[in-house]
Amino acid sequence: MTTGQTSGSPTPPRPNCPPADATSGRRPPLLTRPLVLRFVSMVGASLSFFLLLSVVPAYAAERGGGGAAGLATGSLMLATVLGELVTPRLMNRFGYRPTLMAGLLLLGAPALVLTVSGDTAWVVAVCFVRGLGFALTIVAGGAVTAWLIPDQRRGEGLALVGLVSGVPSLVALPLGLWLAEHLGFGPVAVAGGLAALAAIPLVTGLPDPTSRADRPDEPMGVVRGLRTAALLRPVVVFAATATAAGIIVTFLPLAVPTASAGVVAVALFTQTAASTATRWLAGRHGDRHGSDRLVLPGLLLSAAGVLVVAPTANPVAVVAGTALFGAGFGITQNATLTLMYARASTASYGTVSALWNLAYDAGMGVGAAGFGATADLTGYPWAFALTALLMLVAVAPALWDRRTPAGSR
Repeated sequence: MTTGQTSGSPTPPRPNCPPADATSGRRPPLLTRPLVLRFVSMVGASLSFFLLLSVVPAYAAERGGGGAAGLATGSLMLATVLGELVTPRLMNRFGYRPTLMAGLLLLGAPALVLTVSGDTAWVVAVCFVRGLGFALTIVAGGAVTAWLIPDQRRGEGLALVGLVSGVPSLVALPLGLWLAEHLGFGPVAVAGGLAALAAIPLVTGLPDPTSRADRPDEPMGVVRGLRTAALLRPVVVFAATATAAGIIVTFLPLAVPTASAGVVAVALFTQTAASTATRWLAGRHGDRHGSDRLVLPGLLLSAAGVLVVAPTANPVAVVAGTALFGAGFGITQNATLTLMYARASTASYGTVSALWNLAYDAGMGVGAAGFGATADLTGYPWAFALTALLMLVAVAPALWDRRTPAGSR
């Protein structure tokens, strides 16, 4: 059974996305007005989320201790995962655009009242609502974005999406902590809330591809998506690399000796830079030659990077390993997501977005939890080596995907 677009089904026309000229070889434009509007709203959501990502745990810890900080982050991520599961159903019922607007509202409005109380229950409740909002924004927003990108430039477009969403996180994470230290928690919370709320009017200028009048077919749900091998195989591979990403971000600062603390900053920056660069290169290569053959090299490169990081007392190994991992992670990010969108109808873009983001969030969470328990028994070097070995389990679905004829997927 194929999960590609239904042959002969009328597909709603995409705004300002004319088809490529077969005779001249020209490709359709990538940066259309609707996509630029979507990018601006994406920046608003990213700023809102990442400005407060480290600030809220600090606010909770100042009033309720480390346990309160953990509950705040845990509530946020739990709500995000739960929200990702139900967002495709909401999109099917209400449409992409209203779901995205609701997500921005739930992400921004609770932040405005975060500092009304320092009680742990209040902070946890605010984080839970914001987590639901964040889930709606990334799943519905991801589906809208994919619909606005021409098929012929999907890989390059998704790479650009990663850049647009990634830069605000790099800026907002340290900026939020700096502002909280110098201005207090209240102004940062308000700024984070307003960033999301200000993006809502921009969403009204976006088309909604799921109005029932022009829907080409019925969307598949998350459960059906997980039962579809052509989508599940890339999800498993990406989840394996996302698991390692959560481990590196969480435990590298703890694994590297204190005397080499500066190495961690260099390593994490190198990882991000390598991931951004290869995600872009993978997108351009995939558009021209196909993304299916990039999945396995990306996975192997990621696993090799984690293995190289294992001797954590060696600064050169740490920086080189994170560079290798970042390169592989960027390739895997772009290749898996591009393949999944190519194998689903436009009506199921919400499910694709949900599955991919679930693999990201759940992989990072499970990886961090499992690695912590393993490192307590084996020490950090062996725990990193075991992680690299476990990642190779995903080689099986990656190979299967390469050997499966396109028509039987």
